[in-house]
Amino acid sequence: MSSTPTKRADGRLTFQELMPLVPLPDGVGNGKATKRYMSQRKAWFPKGDVAIASKMDDSKVVPLNNHNTSFGGHVYSQAGLAASLASAEIPSREKLGIHTIHGYFSEGGLIDRPFIYDVTTISANPGFPNFLVTARQPLSPSTNEEKDHFPLADSDLALGPVCFGALVSLRPPVPSQHVAQEPTVQTRFASILNSRPPSAWGPSPHVDIALLVDLFPMCNPGTFPMVDMKKVDLTAFNKGKPLHERRELILYQLLAPLPADDHDAHILVHAFVVDRNGLLMMGNHVGFGYDFGRAASLSYSFIVHVNSEDAVMSYGPDQWWVQEVCFPRVEAGRGIVMSKIWSPTGVHVATEYQDGIIQRQRKPSEKQGKL
Repeated sequence: MSSTPTKRADGRLTFQELMPLVPLPDGVGNGKATKRYMSQRKAWFPKGDVAIASKMDDSKVVPLNNHNTSFGGHVYSQAGLAASLASAEIPSREKLGIHTIHGYFSEGGLIDRPFIYDVTTISANPGFPNFLVTARQPLSPSTNEEKDHFPLADSDLALGPVCFGALVSLRPPVPSQHVAQEPTVQTRFASILNSRPPSAWGPSPHVDIALLVDLFPMCNPGTFPMVDMKKVDLTAFNKGKPLHERRELILYQLLAPLPADDHDAHILVHAFVVDRNGLLMMGNHVGFGYDFGRAASLSYSFIVHVNSEDAVMSYGPDQWWVQEVCFPRVEAGRGIVMSKIWSPTGVHVATEYQDGIIQRQRKPSEKQGKL
């Protein structure tokens, strides 16, 4: 991955600025040598802009806590990056690209300290290498008073428990003997998508909880990094439909160019994007939007269906990708979010499956159940 930053006047960070990893001395885990990496920049956190906006108008009460909790897509995508870097040591005649990331969130990440990644090779098969990645954070904040641009000294701090673990696989390019997919999202939603230019849709809400959208419209688009995101208005389409038939469409394009030959960087941007707001949008659909309690990812799988080069995003004003979101199941305080990633030309590039906690505020009369 190129570490050359691309500065933006609005302060939003690009992939190159936000995600760099610095290698650490190799370690040992479960009797195997591990590659180790440390993040260098503070993770983006969803509630930051809301906290800033609430200070601008202290008459509005923010029904959110833990403003120090990082966006889960950060550690998820960065774990994939760590595996990608480690895969460079796998001998392969073809360029390897990320194929799947299956991740599990066990502790909330904090923004004032780095993530330390340990990468263990499970299989070095050049046609299908796969890795175990675990992420931990120091028990204390960064030694840098700014709590950002983490120095190497932070890697010597005592580490806490594993906060995230992932299985990551890679594949070389393979010729397609047969191609099949459902009708494109651009075809199925043509009348809605063609009703206005992509850039004319409103920004994707910073934190897509109905109450917060109403209270703090100035948060949008906020400081969300890497991409510009628009939310298509599907209010009329969704009206009266059961949950499993409803859809959300999010359009996104790069904030700045990414090297076209760094396929994994592009895949990880897609994975970063689709982790945003899914559980929150589900909460709105099931009636939790004005009585929001809690949302948190438990597991998240990202599957790339094409050769890695087909996930590369061009940079330009008309290069809008589409995230098609649906909500197949809710029960036991949890919900499943499924997102399909469509290229501007209508190729179904990847699919996300996210299982997470989604709960409204409990009433005093309700018992606290197990998660």
